[in-house]
Amino acid sequence: MTTAPVPPPQAVLKIASGARQAKVLIAANELEVFTALGDGPLSADALRERTGLHPYGASHFLDALVGLELLERRPGGYANAPAADRYLVRGRPEYIGGFLRFLDRVLHPAWDGLADSLRTGRPANTDPYGGLYRDEADRDEFLAAMDTFNAPLGEALAARDWSQWSSVVDVGGARGNLAARLVRAHPHLRAGVFDLPEVRPAFDRHIAGLGHAPVEFTAGDFFADPLPEADVLLFGHVLHNWPPDKRVQLLRSAFKALRPGGAVLIYDALVEAAEPRLPNLLASLNMLVWSAGGLGYSLDDARAWLAEAGFGPAAAEELGPATTLVIAHKPR
Repeated sequence: MTTAPVPPPQAVLKIASGARQAKVLIAANELEVFTALGDGPLSADALRERTGLHPYGASHFLDALVGLELLERRPGGYANAPAADRYLVRGRPEYIGGFLRFLDRVLHPAWDGLADSLRTGRPANTDPYGGLYRDEADRDEFLAAMDTFNAPLGEALAARDWSQWSSVVDVGGARGNLAARLVRAHPHLRAGVFDLPEVRPAFDRHIAGLGHAPVEFTAGDFFADPLPEADVLLFGHVLHNWPPDKRVQLLRSAFKALRPGGAVLIYDALVEAAEPRLPNLLASLNMLVWSAGGLGYSLDDARAWLAEAGFGPAAAEELGPATTLVIAHKPR
C-alpha cells in the first residue's frame, strides 16, 4: 500500500501569505496605481510621480503587482493588465475599488475576530450596515461593485420566462440594477425595489444614468414595514445576512405581500455538506464575523423556512458557479 507524499510546508505558507497579496492589491487601489495607468502605460518614474510612491521599495511593489497579474511590464514601463484595466480604474462602469476599501476597512478587521466568533457564535461587528451606509461616496462605490458582481446573475434571471408574471419587486435591491435589467428584457413587467431610505439617492442617480428605467423605489425597513404587493418577490444574497428566525420573518412578510399563485425567488451561495464549495464556505464565514447572526445555509434549510412561512414545495436550480436559485409559490 502506497501513501501519497506529504507536500512541503510551503503549501501551508502559500495559504497563510494570502493576506499579503490582498494588502498589495488594496494598497495599489488606495494609491490609485491602476487609475493612473487608465490612459495607457507610464514609465516607472512617471508612475511614481503620479501616485506619490517613494523610490525606496517602489520597484518591488510594482513588480509584485506584475506577479499578481494586475500590471504588465512594457518596454516603456508599466501598464494595467486586462482585469485591472476593467475593474480597478476609477470612473469606469465596472469599477470595484469601493468594495476593496470595504474589505480593508470593515470586513478584514472583522476577520481578526474569527476565532472568537467560532467560540461564541457571535460576530465581532454588531452594526454591519451602519458604517457602510454612513458615508455616501463609500456607499455608492460599494453598491456599484455589487452590481458588477451580480451582473451575470441578473442576466441569468432575465433569460428566464417571465410571461406569466406582471410585477416583480427586488427586496434589498439597492440601486435597482437587477430590476432595470428585468424590465429591459421583459417590458411588460412592472418592477420595483424595496430598500432602506438611505439608498434612495444612489438609486435615483443610477436609474437616471440608465435612461430613467421604469423602476419604482419603495423605502422601508423590511423587518418593520410591509413589503410591496407583487407577483414575484426577489431575495438575492439577503437571507444569509440574518439569523434563522429573521429569515422566516422575511419569508412570512413575502407570503403576505405576494398575490395568490405568486412566487418568491431566493438566490444565494448555499452551503451543502455533501458538496462543500470553498467560495460559499468563505462567504458564510464572512457573515459569521461581520453580520448580526448571519451564516450560510443549505437548500434543505431554505425549504424548511419556506414551508414554515406557508409556501408550497420549493424547486431549485443553479444560477451561477456558486449561486443557487430557490423558487416557491404561494398557493392560489
